Amino acid sequence: MRKIVLSIILLSIISLTLTGCFNENDNSMDKKSTITIYTSIYPLYDFTQQIGKEKVNAHLIVPPGAEPHDWEPSAKLIAKIEEADILVYNGLGMESWAERIISTVNNPNLIIVNASDNVALLKMEDDEHNHETSHQHEEKHHHTYDPHIWLDPIRAIQQAENIKNALIKADISNKDFYENNFLKLKDKLLKLDEEYKNTISQLSRKEIIVSHAAFGYMADRYKLIQLSVSGLSPQAEPSPSEMAKITDFIKEHDIHYIFYEPLSNPKLVEVIAKESGIKTLPLNPLGNLTQEELSQGKDYFSIMQENLDSLKKALSE
Repeated sequence: MRKIVLSIILLSIISLTLTGCFNENDNSMDKKSTITIYTSIYPLYDFTQQIGKEKVNAHLIVPPGAEPHDWEPSAKLIAKIEEADILVYNGLGMESWAERIISTVNNPNLIIVNASDNVALLKMEDDEHNHETSHQHEEKHHHTYDPHIWLDPIRAIQQAENIKNALIKADISNKDFYENNFLKLKDKLLKLDEEYKNTISQLSRKEIIVSHAAFGYMADRYKLIQLSVSGLSPQAEPSPSEMAKITDFIKEHDIHYIFYEPLSNPKLVEVIAKESGIKTLPLNPLGNLTQEELSQGKDYFSIMQENLDSLKKALSE
């Protein structure tokens, strides 16, 4: 009888031990079944979602509706980023806070992705429209290059590939999954490029006046001429002489529209439009979307389509 009792006790201990091991492993698998990624700005978040799909838990660092150029993360959010598997940022001074986080992050396993790596970059023109605030002057070395890479679908492919490579590094067992999704995204970007190329090549006008110099890569890809009311920062304001130069440019080229950005104050653009007798149209630099746009299911591709519609209207009249 004693042997039977001891056998039962021994079996119970073994059973509990195995159950404990199973549960522990099961929880571990749950934790690792998705890759946690923090992405700085909306287009990188969208690309991450399209490549990682259900295998990633992606977070957009800059909240919906916030202008990404001058937004700053809280200490609480920085702590969450530190615990992630991957951090994706654009670089080139787009996120003033990113390098500070990277230099202080206390997680040796965090994979950090500079999405501008291996991209053919455009230098910012050092002209009278590239205004600087005192804060921008401190960050001037970051502003040698235009950071708005994603507005050129071809260059955006390289950004997406940088994200894909990081996902594979973090989760090699799902390499084929990420590769296939990246190729689907690449195909969509190539088709978008073709549509832009075919549409814009048929338009008689090539000059666009924008609220800030965010569309350099788009202009470079599709042979447009960009004139900005301000420089890299949407908050910078031109001097009276620069305002005069803009109004002269409008008259000289018989321009009918000036573009404003949905997340920026349109007041200055409206003043120029009123003084010059022209109309305004939206042109979205896509650094972020509003909560309403996200709720409506809008994404990188739908906004780029809206941008193309605006360009078509402005450059064909």
